[in-house]
Amino acid sequence: MADLFDTDPKPDHSRPAPLAERLRPRDFEEVIGQQHLLGKEGALRVMLDSGNLSSLIFWGPPGVGKTTLAKLLADQVDLEFVQISAIFSGMPELRKLFEAAKIRRHNGRGTLLFVDEIHRFNKAQQDGFLPHMEDGTITLVGATTENPSFELNAAVMSRAQVMVLERLSPEDLELMARRAETLLQKPLPLTAEARQAILEMADGDGRSLINTLEQCFAWKTTAPVGVEDLSKRLSKRAPKYDKSGEEHYNLISALHKSVRASDADAALYWLCRMFEGGEDPRYLARRITRMAVEDIGLADPQAQAFCLQAWETYERLGSPEGELALAQAVIYLALAPKSNAAYVAYKAARKMAKKTGSLMPPNHLLNAPTQFMKDQGYGDGYAYDHDSVDGFSGQNCFPDSVSREVLYSPVNRGFERDLKKRTEFFDKRRKS
Repeated sequence: MADLFDTDPKPDHSRPAPLAERLRPRDFEEVIGQQHLLGKEGALRVMLDSGNLSSLIFWGPPGVGKTTLAKLLADQVDLEFVQISAIFSGMPELRKLFEAAKIRRHNGRGTLLFVDEIHRFNKAQQDGFLPHMEDGTITLVGATTENPSFELNAAVMSRAQVMVLERLSPEDLELMARRAETLLQKPLPLTAEARQAILEMADGDGRSLINTLEQCFAWKTTAPVGVEDLSKRLSKRAPKYDKSGEEHYNLISALHKSVRASDADAALYWLCRMFEGGEDPRYLARRITRMAVEDIGLADPQAQAFCLQAWETYERLGSPEGELALAQAVIYLALAPKSNAAYVAYKAARKMAKKTGSLMPPNHLLNAPTQFMKDQGYGDGYAYDHDSVDGFSGQNCFPDSVSREVLYSPVNRGFERDLKKRTEFFDKRRKS
């Protein structure tokens, strides 16, 4: 697993090992990145300085240093490092590990058990860690790419501190490339543009970058390789646009506006242009869901759920199969009825809320759980809408000193046709 390191390592050609292993940091000072955890006031640094290492859950994307940090922690506090993967291990393997850890503890040495993909363990397997965490047999360090609040048992979460690892920045990845050049004592055989392209292809994943660098260093070339040749030489396609630059924003703008224009063909084209350029499908899933909220709105209340399901499908299938689910979501949105009425209403309401400050609700909307509050008039005159004709009392719900404003004006399209009829009905009843 790759990590980020300083740019002044001592070259080591003594062993034929993969580049990722040769670049692995020897101590925390060599780690670049995750400074929010390892900096002077970082949570992990404070924990180490106190000499009290508790069980941890490392949550973050692939290739950001979860395994390496765990190994360094074991060295720092002098624990035996034991690593397993939840994908390939079950209860029999866990029982053997726990028994070995007990023997080790009896002989005066502790165990740091690193569990990769810990979210893959089921509830019973996760529960199996608890007694051994509590009696000090093991210090658990779990690694997950999934949100631990959804994937891990509450009991495990209560006994471990979650540390969030961040995706590596382009500057971090450049430092990693320079470290590899220093280690191997030769420059990457790439033009400046091609060098930037492989950093972008890594997309914050240090492990992916190191694997790509290893391929590049093995090439026998007489001249630096450019961007065009890069996609021919690498198994992964070089991006055709800068994902943080103007072309990136041009294409996402074209996709969004094609959906808004109900042009399914053009929207699908721009989506695939971004896929071909190496865009992160998760970014696209987020933006597609935003389109449902912003441009479809309540004209089709199912659109948002459709996008979230497509996003989840991608997370489960991965690339390339999961990308079809995102394509289907784009087509669905392009052909759905459009309304930004809720979006406009939300912005107007935020503006109104900011303008009116901390005005109290009218008394009749306030609860009065104590006699004192009742004496102050809380709840006086409240009309219970279910007891009114058509379940509508027409009572004022804005602050007393604020004039009523119409914030939400549904359009006469899709499901909002029905909402428009309802708002008009309630407006008439309220005025009468």
